[in-house]
Amino acid sequence: MSRNQHTIKNPVSVSGIGLHTGVKSTITFKPAPENSGIRFIRTDVKNCPEIVADINHVVDISRGTTIAQNGVQIHTVEHVLAAVAGLEINNIFIEVNNIEPPVCDGSSIEYVRALKKAEIVEQDAIQDVLIIDKIIQYTDPKHGVDVHVLPAENFRITFMIDYDIPSIGTQYSAMYSLADEFETDYASARTFCTLSEVEHLKNMGLIKGGNVDNSVVFIDREIDQADINRLTNMFNIKSKVIAGQKGTLNGVELRYYNEAVRHKILDVIGDFALLGVPIQGHIIAARSGHAHNVNLVKKIRKEYEKILLRDKYQPRKVSNALFDIHGIERILPHRYPFLLVDRILDMTPGKTVSAIKNVTINEPFFTGHFPMRKVMPGVLIVEALAQAGGLLLLNTIENPEDKLVLFTGLNDVRWRKTVTPGDQLRLEVKLIQFRLSMCKMRGIAYVNDDIVAEATMMASVADM
Repeated sequence: MSRNQHTIKNPVSVSGIGLHTGVKSTITFKPAPENSGIRFIRTDVKNCPEIVADINHVVDISRGTTIAQNGVQIHTVEHVLAAVAGLEINNIFIEVNNIEPPVCDGSSIEYVRALKKAEIVEQDAIQDVLIIDKIIQYTDPKHGVDVHVLPAENFRITFMIDYDIPSIGTQYSAMYSLADEFETDYASARTFCTLSEVEHLKNMGLIKGGNVDNSVVFIDREIDQADINRLTNMFNIKSKVIAGQKGTLNGVELRYYNEAVRHKILDVIGDFALLGVPIQGHIIAARSGHAHNVNLVKKIRKEYEKILLRDKYQPRKVSNALFDIHGIERILPHRYPFLLVDRILDMTPGKTVSAIKNVTINEPFFTGHFPMRKVMPGVLIVEALAQAGGLLLLNTIENPEDKLVLFTGLNDVRWRKTVTPGDQLRLEVKLIQFRLSMCKMRGIAYVNDDIVAEATMMASVADM
């Protein structure tokens, strides 16, 4: 069943300290228009730059998920994203006045409560869903990690962890419905680590905002009075009880008997929000963490990139093609009589594109260009190649529909045969290099199997 997109009705804020940086920050959720997606906004930076919550913007996955765009970063976004995705909110602006959102209690529940208070509202646009139609696997034998995504009737997660310490041990959980289970069974599960890990992180200068009130620290070794004194100072523990019978630092009570694995599922929900579209599939994971989740999302993006692009820009599905003229007009800033691409047959995003230009007797240039012979101008064949090449930038720049691709040079241009009314140009373009808004492409135009023109094209990408 199709589902409409959702946003929130009113702005709402949450304040606190960041887990790793320890900075004080306020995060403010605001309504966003249809098809906006999830966007962070750093209000403490000049011009309030946006950072789109997208897998291509992930820059660090060592102890959480950090995203960046144009040199501006946001640390530890997974719990915020889990709250947004878990409540099935599709479009939202998230303003943050520092480098890291508040960790709150180490879970997503405070964000969930704030978003529900802001009131979730339905929008008119239909929400695209990526349907997993084949098994996708990710493995890391060194760390014993296996993650599989299987076709399923809805979004599901099954997760297993096993730690060689009694305080955690082997845990399992399965989530069958975001709508029915997320808030009650997973949103309150707190971030966790072992005592050995947390001491190492503290010594590295991380988890500056971490304490026994916003994380669960499982005891994984014997501790003596000297350890107790050091840990009391390290974590500013006021209580005299350090190691409770449940094996947690300061005797922290668990919210679920298997809270650790439930938090792992919470992290999966947050990390998968970076795909930019909900999936219909069953994630089965063993011992996965942020790095593995992100790598899997990258693999899914690569496997389904053509479909994701088609769903974003193509208003109606077409047979034997990726985009028809309606989809092309949403991307290229050209119109009749200078829109010279009729259909995109296939694409490997960022690498190659295959397109069609139907040359008819009604082309305006035939009126004045050799009217007695009617030969298509060679420069327009090259222009058609360049327009097809512009579509290759779909997955390399933000908002390609708002950009211009401008010629800066041509090399090795050859016109080998004439093109006349009734011919169909097949445009094959390969992206050779794209760096610092400058691109280099090699294009070949065919009629049937004969090469009619070819060129190496250089262009720059500019704002419209």
